[in-house]
Amino acid sequence: MDDSLNNWFAREILVHESALMRYLLRSWFRREEIHDLRQEIYVRVYEAAAKARPAMPKSFMFTTARHLMTDRLRRGRVVSIEAVGDIDALNVLIDEISPERRLGARQELKRLTDAFDRLPDRCREVVWLRRVEELSQKEVAARMGISEKTVEKQVAKGARLIAEYFYGGSHARRPAHGDAMDTAYENGHGQQQGD
Repeated sequence: MDDSLNNWFAREILVHESALMRYLLRSWFRREEIHDLRQEIYVRVYEAAAKARPAMPKSFMFTTARHLMTDRLRRGRVVSIEAVGDIDALNVLIDEISPERRLGARQELKRLTDAFDRLPDRCREVVWLRRVEELSQKEVAARMGISEKTVEKQVAKGARLIAEYFYGGSHARRPAHGDAMDTAYENGHGQQQGD
């Protein structure tokens, strides 16, 4: 075993055990699996660090925890064919998506895309990094060269503007002289601040 890896692991990972346990207790619904989950996180982090040490160990550990919980949830939803035996005996109705529901979903997705595309550039980038790429507030701030407070404000602003466009009734249609978000700015609802 690489002693320096062990020292690194104790210094950078194990010191955050209480924070990790609080996170797992808050996030994972099966209390009896918490200790196994913690051990599996440690194994994954240790094995990854043996190949290359993460730049931000604490963030890496929590990201690993989130991915592991997601994997377990996904696996929990999959039903083994062997375990089921006779599928016909389940008598499960298949929820087929009707053409109307498919079209409605496409239209809703298009409206959401339009709302996202209308966000101011910096706001759109912050929302994308936080909500789609799932970077931490600190990582977004470092990547974009802005403060964490600005990241927080931009995410809130983006959510508000998207909601105004998506659910705002009269703001949902594009006005003749600009788009819905321009109208919100003209009315003083979305005044941009310095950050």
